[in-house]
Amino acid sequence: MIVMGAFLPVPPIMGGAVEKAWFALAQEFARRGHEIMQISRATPGLPAEEVIAGVKHVRVSGYDTPGSLVWLKVLDLMYSRRALRRASPSDVIVTNTFWAPVLLRNQRRGKVYIHVARFPKGQMRLYRHAARLQAPSQSVADAIKAEVPEATVKVIPYPRPDATCKDLPAFAEREKTILYVGRVHPEKGVHLLIEAFVRLPEQLRTKWKIVIVGPVETRLGGGGDPYRTQLERAAGGAKNQIEMRGSIFDAAELETEFRKASLCVYPSLAERGETFGLAALEAMAHGCPVLVSALGCFRDFIDEGVTGFFFDHRQPDPAKVLSNKVAQILEDADLLASVSEAGWRKTAAYTLPRVAEQFLDDFAELQQQCS
Repeated sequence: MIVMGAFLPVPPIMGGAVEKAWFALAQEFARRGHEIMQISRATPGLPAEEVIAGVKHVRVSGYDTPGSLVWLKVLDLMYSRRALRRASPSDVIVTNTFWAPVLLRNQRRGKVYIHVARFPKGQMRLYRHAARLQAPSQSVADAIKAEVPEATVKVIPYPRPDATCKDLPAFAEREKTILYVGRVHPEKGVHLLIEAFVRLPEQLRTKWKIVIVGPVETRLGGGGDPYRTQLERAAGGAKNQIEMRGSIFDAAELETEFRKASLCVYPSLAERGETFGLAALEAMAHGCPVLVSALGCFRDFIDEGVTGFFFDHRQPDPAKVLSNKVAQILEDADLLASVSEAGWRKTAAYTLPRVAEQFLDDFAELQQQCS
């Protein structure tokens, strides 16, 4: 049993790293002979119940993401109650919602397996009864243990998305494009990227462009029209070199963007929000070198100058630091090509079958503990 969150549907037709990962994992579990039910938010165009690739999907009423954090928790509670009323007894119940683990106070419906998709902010103490707390990165696991030292925590990453094209294009064939993929929100540092681009030496900047892919709408987790206006002002005279594409939910279309770009910048500022950084791993899976902020979650799969690059977003002028780093990288085509290939090879450890195997082994261990 997999109980998804209240605000994005499955399949991930409105985006979401968690939704994308667990939609794929559920199908891989089913392919290996496991009976899987996945509960998620209902949305127009998707039936209340259906079977996809052996996975039974059940959908209950959910919500668009609200602006208020308090209201978000209220909506999550109402959704979680509805979702659990549809849940069948299972060996293991996986959930990433805030309230579902609290409502599942005993193991009667199955072992409670919490996928910690939000950085711990004190809520881990509510989940002491869970059979397992699963973290997508070591930095999240460390934060969980800091709140609940006695907790049993397992680190299992997200799987990389499968590529339709297995061979990478020659790096020299890529466009002079700097790509950002993710929610267009202040905590993601998109403004830093634009400010850094504007501050590049003109003779370098005029040869490149920025493509921003992701939702700015608040209902999809973006920063809304005020943030869009802020970004447009920050672009200044370089606005013709910055293209905001909006959301791309089609996997093949998004893959094309990654395969065309020469650098993917993910400048997240979410010190207590970023748990993995799937967009960076996805870029690497398509041979697009990545430059990320110094958040701990990225260090599980990025080594400076080998499989990717870091900039220190904690400096007094992070836009200047980022600009200097981008300029250094763009002027070294050989290094970019080397990091492209090394990053691509690194993601072989994050294929769907390998990650699914880690989860299934952990589920089996939980079952052995109670037998």
